Amino acid sequence: MIANVLVGLVALIHLYIVYLEMVLWDTPRGHKAFSLTPEFASASKVLAANQGLYNGFLAAGLIWGLYLGGAGFQVKIFFLLCIAIAGLYGAATVTRKILFIQTVPAVLALVALVLGW
Repeated sequence: MIANVLVGLVALIHLYIVYLEMVLWDTPRGHKAFSLTPEFASASKVLAANQGLYNGFLAAGLIWGLYLGGAGFQVKIFFLLCIAIAGLYGAATVTRKILFIQTVPAVLALVALVLGW
């Protein structure tokens, strides 16, 4: 139960990231969330939308795993590993903040799944 709640929270985090990257990127809220200048946000809007779409697929994978119930264990593990690895890469190449927003929640959900919580 705890594991599925954590998986759901990770999916919600990624749905919010989709919204930030695809809808709010070139707005004051998007600028603040990603520390962007208006010029950079405007120039990179299409790239951000593409990145947001990928985050949407990660969220969809987790939701699919939850939908499958017990049969979705491996699906949830796969998508959480993808998120954790992407978060490590983002933390190493963009900002350490990504480690706490993306990687830590995914790892906590992974641990809960593996331990059967």
